[in-house]
Amino acid sequence: MTEASAGHSSPSNGAGASLDLDSVSFGPFSLRSRLLEKDGAPVKLGSRATDILRLLVSRAGEVVPKNEIISYAWSGLAVEEISLRVHVAELRKVLGDGKGGARYITNIPSRGYCFVAPVQRGERDVAPAPVPRSPERAAPSPSLPHRLDRMIGRDDVLPELSARLLSDRFVTLRGPGGIGKTTVATALAHDMWQTFEGHVHFLEFGPLKDAALVASTVAATLGLVVHHDDPSGSIINFLRERRLLLILDSCEHVIDEVARLAENIYREAPGIAILATSRESLLVEGEQIFELVPLPGPPQGVRLSAGEVLDYPAARLFLDRAAAAGHRGDITDDDAEVLAEICGKLDGIALAIELAAVRVGVYGLREIAALLDSRLKLEWRGRRTAPPRQQTLGATLDWSYGLIGESERIVFQHLAVFAGPFTLKGAIAVAAEEGAPGEGVVDALEQLVAKSLVSAQPDGASRRYRLLDATRAYARHKLADGGEADAIARRHALYVQRTLEAGMAEQGGGDQVFSLQERASLLADARAALEWSYANDDGVALRVPLAGSAARLFVELNLLNEARIWSGRALAMLDDANRGGRWELELQSTLGHAFMFTERNSAQAEAALRRGLEIAEALGDHANAFRLLSRLNMFYRRTGDYRHLVPTALHAERIARLIGDTAGIAGSKALVGVSYHLAGDQVEAQAHLDEGVRDDAALRGTQPGHFAYSRTPQIPLARVLWLRGFPDRALDCVRPLVGAAAPRDVVMHCIALCWSSSVFGWVGDWAAVETMTERLATHASVHGLAPYQAVATGFRAQTMIARGEAAGGVDLLRSALPRLHADRYELYVSAFAADLSQGLAALGRLTEGLQVLRETIGRVEQAGGAFDMPELLRRRGDLEARAGDLDAAEASLAASLALAEQQGALSWRLRTEMSLAALRRQQGIQDPFDGLTATYARFAEGFETADLKAARLMLNQASA
Repeated sequence: MTEASAGHSSPSNGAGASLDLDSVSFGPFSLRSRLLEKDGAPVKLGSRATDILRLLVSRAGEVVPKNEIISYAWSGLAVEEISLRVHVAELRKVLGDGKGGARYITNIPSRGYCFVAPVQRGERDVAPAPVPRSPERAAPSPSLPHRLDRMIGRDDVLPELSARLLSDRFVTLRGPGGIGKTTVATALAHDMWQTFEGHVHFLEFGPLKDAALVASTVAATLGLVVHHDDPSGSIINFLRERRLLLILDSCEHVIDEVARLAENIYREAPGIAILATSRESLLVEGEQIFELVPLPGPPQGVRLSAGEVLDYPAARLFLDRAAAAGHRGDITDDDAEVLAEICGKLDGIALAIELAAVRVGVYGLREIAALLDSRLKLEWRGRRTAPPRQQTLGATLDWSYGLIGESERIVFQHLAVFAGPFTLKGAIAVAAEEGAPGEGVVDALEQLVAKSLVSAQPDGASRRYRLLDATRAYARHKLADGGEADAIARRHALYVQRTLEAGMAEQGGGDQVFSLQERASLLADARAALEWSYANDDGVALRVPLAGSAARLFVELNLLNEARIWSGRALAMLDDANRGGRWELELQSTLGHAFMFTERNSAQAEAALRRGLEIAEALGDHANAFRLLSRLNMFYRRTGDYRHLVPTALHAERIARLIGDTAGIAGSKALVGVSYHLAGDQVEAQAHLDEGVRDDAALRGTQPGHFAYSRTPQIPLARVLWLRGFPDRALDCVRPLVGAAAPRDVVMHCIALCWSSSVFGWVGDWAAVETMTERLATHASVHGLAPYQAVATGFRAQTMIARGEAAGGVDLLRSALPRLHADRYELYVSAFAADLSQGLAALGRLTEGLQVLRETIGRVEQAGGAFDMPELLRRRGDLEARAGDLDAAEASLAASLALAEQQGALSWRLRTEMSLAALRRQQGIQDPFDGLTATYARFAEGFETADLKAARLMLNQASA
């Protein structure tokens, strides 16, 4: 319940009670006994109105029941409530209530009245200035819906709703369709933009037809990767430590899913405020109901002046919308009664008022009143067995529909197929008759906007249009009755497909951010078109091209689970015309990418990517071939199948040179460099990555549509530089990442965090490793990227073992390694296995440690070797020496030394020389430090990093 319907007032003062009002002031007014003054000048006020004012001021901030006010002002008399309304209207007019932002008396429907202005008791030396308007606010994000320039009749709702939201955290704005819930919610979003420091997210569920997509829609709005059926856990993890306002608009048709998610957010994320708008309650824990009541209208049967009638919001809204539609006539006292009658018949429903008001210029007030009697039947019985929209606005829309011309009716029906906002181009494509010019649609759309059947809002230099939910449902019903539903749905699906296809062709040039926003605005319509085409025989021919053109959009918006589902469905029904063509190419590429992140690194992912590459090469589609080779390269990196890395990367480089794009060539250099690095050729890796860095400006300028997007060479170059013997330069590459904000590409950010953590670990900066690991764990948890969560666990264990907490580190690795194996995510397994062996040895379990290393080395050799094989061999040699098998230890260390030199990995060589020097000293060999001395001398930097400090200490001890 709202305060208005459930608050508690103070005990009644009783009829004729004496009020303690020697002197009070509010705004520019002073009230002494029964004398009202404004800025020191007396104000004429009737005795009844004065009594009402005295009572309300004495109880300022409280809701005073109507019967109590009547008992006080008309003591001993039987008076109708209408008399109270008339005198309150007089009082508001005298006070200038609502002018210049000033608010004094607010009506609480079904309860009473409340004096809301601040009251100061006692004399004052200087009359205060009038209540100021709200200060100018910083411009809210364009992601919020457009706010009406004037919102009439809800001025007292916004402050109360804001206060309730801040105190209760979870409020449902409830009311019938058309009453203005979305309008109020939009205004609240703009008003509270600064309160929540810009963290306001507005989700419109009206276009959403599948309730199962509620959570993924919320996740996508928050910028999370959606790659499984239920991302609710990721949403909760993301919101748990944040403070923001989440507005869930038009929830009634997906109410069960919204209710469950909203309740979980309320329970688990204490910093989140939730405002839901719905025609029914969510009925979950924490929900507080704020009933949005009809706009107050003038009393019936009482003769009021024009000014008095316009004190009521319903009348003001009617005239405001009539004027906006072109009506320029003034309201006279003779018109006031008719206007009051109209407002009474419209029951204070904002949409009904607007639909009637736009016709005033055509018919006049008295004719509108008559039409309402004969053509408009509004029912508010609220039967659950009837569709809610028909309970409230069906008759209103019947009447409005009856007032528009036949051509406007046709366009109105056709536009109902849009699931979200649409452009003028979209309206023409869907609503124009085949072969007919678009001018007729333009004219009809203009009339529909003027008649409030279609709303328009600015969108940069152009405008977007939409039908309100109730209006769309009504128009769809008319469309179905006319037998055109499938034909128009097919036309809509074709428009969506062609628009998305054109957006794909434009990728790689122009304003890609704007282009992505344009494509993203089609998400609701793409979903609707896909659902229709796969459910209706008329859509058979569109199924494959529609899924193919929507596939890239799903990937761009991180809706990977939807990308996988629709790509799989389309591929299952490929015919000969599409097999081996551009749509199979797009679908296979998308399916492989989505499988990689939603179904682990499965064989299905590799098969889809390889099939896509085969088609791209057959078609001569170089950009897609590069993209597919990049994805295959990532697949082999993740699975640890390093033998395929360099061939796929060199193939991509050849294609980039054929394309001749500077950023693409830079991206290919990064790809080749990473591949050589992981395969164990650090000299070639550095050469290619250095070239990539030289063209880094071009690479950083790429947008999501570019075939070489997100190939940044600095982070892998840091690893190569450390291995090559340049620790300081390596740190220069990764330090900027420590405080950097997460980019849009969440997967690439995880990779950057992992690789920079490894560099910090190699130089011995475990505090930095700990920091990066926490960021990785949080980021992966928020986006539901389970493999990266396991990697974060591995880095945490590595840090513990390095700090001497071997038991805890071993336990963590025992949990992380099986998870990585299960996901076929082998990239970090060898390093973590080496840490596990070191931890086991520290616990005195040498045999286990050696067994772990031998198994790991065997797997790496089978996969074609790797960059860290010298380190694995060194670790094995160290444990063999500790176990007393000095010959085996010497053989392992010699193999490590030779491989490190072959790879150009001076830092691995330094570590092995230290291990070898210790072994030779253990063997009693003279001059055991010759190799270490020579290797140490090859370094020109990094002398304050862990390995070089350890080597210097060993050499100094030898000299002593």
